[in-house]
Amino acid sequence: MSKPKIMHLDNLSLQNMLNEDSELIPLMTPEDEEIINKESVPEVLAILPLRNTVLFPGVVIPITAGRDASIQLIKDANKGDKVIGVVAQRNEEEEKPTLKDIHTTGVVAQILRVLKMPDGNTTVIIQGKKRFEIDTIIQDKPYLKATVKEAIEDRSVDDEKEFEAIIESIKEQALEVIKENPMLPSEASFAIKNIKSDSFLVNFISSNMDLSVAQKQVILEKDNLKERALLALKNLNKELQKLKLRNDIQSKTREDLDQQQREYYLNQQLKTIQDELGGVSNDEELEEMRKQAKTKKWNKEVGETFEKEINRLKRMNPQAAEYGVQRSYLELLLELPWGIYSKDKFDLKFATKVLDRDHFGLEEVKDRIIEHLAVLKLRGDMKSPIICLYGPPGVGKTSLGKSVAEALGRKYIRMSLGGLRDEAEIRGHRKTYIGAMPGRLIQNLKKAGTSNPVFVLDEIDKLSNSHQGDPSSAMLEVLDPEQNESFYDNYLEVGYDLSKILFIATANNLGQIPWALRDRMEIINVTGYTIEEKIEIAKRHLLPKQLKEHGLTTAHLKLGKKQLEQIVEGYTRESGVRGLEKKIAKVVRFAAKSIALEEEYDIAISSEKIESILGTPRFRDKFENNDVAGVVTGLAWTSVGGDILFIESILSKGKGNLSITGNLGNVMKESATIALQYIKSNAEEFGIKQEILEKYNVHIHVPEGATPKDGPSAGITMLTSLVSSFTQRKIKNKLAMTGEITLRGKVLPVGGIKEKILAAKRANIKEIILCKENEKDILEIKESYLKGMTFHYVSEMREVIEIALTKQKVKNAKKLV
Repeated sequence: MSKPKIMHLDNLSLQNMLNEDSELIPLMTPEDEEIINKESVPEVLAILPLRNTVLFPGVVIPITAGRDASIQLIKDANKGDKVIGVVAQRNEEEEKPTLKDIHTTGVVAQILRVLKMPDGNTTVIIQGKKRFEIDTIIQDKPYLKATVKEAIEDRSVDDEKEFEAIIESIKEQALEVIKENPMLPSEASFAIKNIKSDSFLVNFISSNMDLSVAQKQVILEKDNLKERALLALKNLNKELQKLKLRNDIQSKTREDLDQQQREYYLNQQLKTIQDELGGVSNDEELEEMRKQAKTKKWNKEVGETFEKEINRLKRMNPQAAEYGVQRSYLELLLELPWGIYSKDKFDLKFATKVLDRDHFGLEEVKDRIIEHLAVLKLRGDMKSPIICLYGPPGVGKTSLGKSVAEALGRKYIRMSLGGLRDEAEIRGHRKTYIGAMPGRLIQNLKKAGTSNPVFVLDEIDKLSNSHQGDPSSAMLEVLDPEQNESFYDNYLEVGYDLSKILFIATANNLGQIPWALRDRMEIINVTGYTIEEKIEIAKRHLLPKQLKEHGLTTAHLKLGKKQLEQIVEGYTRESGVRGLEKKIAKVVRFAAKSIALEEEYDIAISSEKIESILGTPRFRDKFENNDVAGVVTGLAWTSVGGDILFIESILSKGKGNLSITGNLGNVMKESATIALQYIKSNAEEFGIKQEILEKYNVHIHVPEGATPKDGPSAGITMLTSLVSSFTQRKIKNKLAMTGEITLRGKVLPVGGIKEKILAAKRANIKEIILCKENEKDILEIKESYLKGMTFHYVSEMREVIEIALTKQKVKNAKKLV
């Protein structure tokens, strides 16, 4: 029997749970039992399932109601006749038990008291009455209700003297258990001696024995009183034997101990218990760990650490909290792939085939991977480089890692770093902390099972820092080929070799990566796709993928090159193909819906049908006409690829002031100021009268004012816009430009040229003005991408004006003086 249960049922303890006006709840007497026996069992009962106890007739117990359904049931019953049906659950984990989750034999219970506890729970004191059996569930919400019938109560006894002997034995054994167990109060003996009813004695003892719910339920379901008493006596004997055995073990190991002998005493006691129970000691488990350790290819330092830690585990008590922590640490050491490497495939033709199959274009990246394979093949071993693929979203940076892993025959791991702000996610926690874990690098290596996977570090530019440390600084050791031979994880506490891992980082914006981290990586620019490339990607990859995902084949839908080009040009303005895939998916869904509704449709989708499905094209030719003075097309770079923007300028009578709008940063504002000052100092050369500069205010605006804009690339665009406004001369048709300007009239080179060229081509621009030094960037772009475009390379602002402005004035040109 256990202390908590005896104390709950003892008269004195229950009295404390009632208010001062309540009377003591007496132990069941034969007269009380006779009254209960005369009571009838209601035909319908609200059923209260109990998780971890069984109620017996006559016994008073407190229960805590935590589930909403149970609380509602108690409230309703307490307002009525206060009679409920109590049954035990078969599985205590079940939150919403049904008929199959509860035992069908239970006990009618009378609610004696409902108490609201300080912690918010509801405690109910109930007393068992008569046993019943559930017949049919008639209600399951908000709580169970069932029709029931009274369980047969067989009190017949073949031999009265034998039955009396059983009852006496039960009393003696119960008193002996109380005597052997120092945890039980002396009041329990008083309660046992004063029980007069035989059936209540059996029920009282059965209720308070340290048995499982299933074992108690077996006793409750016995219809014959004698059988119930024998089963209770049998379990009582077992409990008494356990107590005596435990006391014997304690007496064998009891001796006067000082503080230094305490640890030995605890281990000895545990060993004696295991020997007596015939159990297996943890020595066998530790020996098994040592056998596994012998097969590991770790260095001397790791081997010494393992031996030291396993000896510490051996000295620990398995019941101590630190034991689990120490064991988890040793299991991690054994599960890590020390010195295990997958064999690289050196078939360069196969690698080229895989890369070409999965990704169209990206020639520079593919060449770099093939170069790495070639060096590995010739040398046999080499520190893997740290590659960083940067470019706009949707161009295939992350998926490239899978193709590289397949080409190399290595395991593939992807770890997203977006929003990571805890340094411990990289370096792990120290073992002394509660819930300590190794860093995500070590965890992923354990899952991979090899020490040379292809490890994709996704969104490395999205790392952030907080009061928990700076993860980007923790990545410095990971991504340094000279340091990561012995990467130190705080949890692991020994160096781990990461030098054989092929790290591939991805980023949208290099400017957000700390310079020290960027310096450790080989940067490869993954630029956007041309219209022709997008059409080819849609044809080879996106359309087949969407057909498969929607359960269709090419027999259900066909999109021609013309229709794909229509989708690309009219509904997407991105460097990647993510938005394009969504549009293709919408067309595929149209076909899937038509098939499901058994509607007729053309398998070969026409251009008119594309517009019907996707709506009016979102993007038209963005280039504006040249009939308005001061409107010039510029080229810009953004984190999602290249784009075009318009610079507008207008004159109004005033005192020569300059105003700028359009959500511009400081650099663009400075470019506008430089452009205006240069024009003022060279007004005669541009045919601008000084009087105009003094009597007209200038306003420069960049549309899409909600979008922040900054950078030096719009310098020559602003200059051209101002000269056009002052002279009222036309801008050359379908012309765009990009370049930085200086106060001395020089044109400086800018970055992001390929992205800007692709944006210009999407906008149907034919001529582009660039700095002379940007010519090398144009030479790196495929000639097929530049078809139909003319490039003007300049060094001076004067050259820009000569190329960009025509001699002809715009329609309705203002007469400024």
